[in-house]
Amino acid sequence: MNDLRAELAATLDEAEWDWLAPHARRDVVILVASGLDLVEVGVAIATDDATCIQRWIDEALIQKPSPSHLSEWNRNQSKRFQALIVQPYVLVQEASVNTIA
Repeated sequence: MNDLRAELAATLDEAEWDWLAPHARRDVVILVASGLDLVEVGVAIATDDATCIQRWIDEALIQKPSPSHLSEWNRNQSKRFQALIVQPYVLVQEASVNTIA
């Protein structure tokens, strides 16, 4: 499990919405709440941890983007996200506005 966590952590990256939009059109984007660790969610999905995943779904901590999210992000193609690919999904988390390069 530590190897998987390290592998996923190494692939975590920042992405702009215009790079993610094609994945949203394929309905494979999952929005992860800012309070969750993106790598932890990735590990749970990769290992099919149904208990954790269902709890997060029930608490609306992971979900498909809503039409209002998609509309907002399509208007702002340069919006930035933390992104993690866990086939077949692309997990995204809105980047903090405090993140200034």
